[in-house]
Amino acid sequence: MSAVGQVRGVLAERVIVSLPGDPFMPLRGAAAYSGLRVSTLRRAITDCDPAGRLPAYLVAGQYLLRRSELDAWITRHRVTGPDLDRIVAEMTRGIDRRARPGREEA
Repeated sequence: MSAVGQVRGVLAERVIVSLPGDPFMPLRGAAAYSGLRVSTLRRAITDCDPAGRLPAYLVAGQYLLRRSELDAWITRHRVTGPDLDRIVAEMTRGIDRRARPGREEA
């Protein structure tokens, strides 16, 4: 059973507060903010597996996204650069470092 708290005489499982620095945005606003298409955001809300789903709130038939949750979702999709040392080591493995192309042995 989940914990239930009491807020001003009302039982609430979860209280959501919107702060000026963390506003709720409609899909179009979230698309403009993130540079993603509305259709991409809608698909991320509805089609992904629950672990990768973009958190959203459905209010009066309209999806709202909290900026901080959108930022966190985008951050989870961050692509890091390859491990260049490992790639170089794999590519040069077995190459005789003394023999250089264009260099003739005397």
